[in-house]
Amino acid sequence: MRIELISVGHKLPDWAQEGTRTYLKRLPAGCPVRLTEIPSAPRGKNADIDRVKTMEAERIERAIPSGARVILFDERGRDHDTRQWAASLGDWLVEGRDVALVIGGPDGVAKSLRQRADETWRLSALTLPHPLVRVLVAEQLYRAWSLHQNHPYHRE
Repeated sequence: MRIELISVGHKLPDWAQEGTRTYLKRLPAGCPVRLTEIPSAPRGKNADIDRVKTMEAERIERAIPSGARVILFDERGRDHDTRQWAASLGDWLVEGRDVALVIGGPDGVAKSLRQRADETWRLSALTLPHPLVRVLVAEQLYRAWSLHQNHPYHRE
């Protein structure tokens, strides 16, 4: 089982890159996560946002490993607390199937990608800055792993 963290955007602020790297480095070899950055589609003043989302969706689709479970992060998704993340991670480890965690672009994702997702999760009812989402997902993966392993990182 491998987790593919697929995220639109490749020129993030240093703090976001460092935060993501910090948490992904902490995960052991038994829970491998690979970050795949998808270049954002060009956005201009009069950009056709549906076309932009379609272009990004096509790039994301190509990055999803064959047969992987796809979890899309979206504001309309279902809330998951830390224990639910840990339970899901445990299930993924047992199942052995690759998992693609998808973070779309700042304008959201195309309908085709929404339909492709096996599950849609929401991180918060708040509107979050796009770079922060990637850091939060990496941290929650590490927290879920630590909870699953009874590691002291997660405290109640």
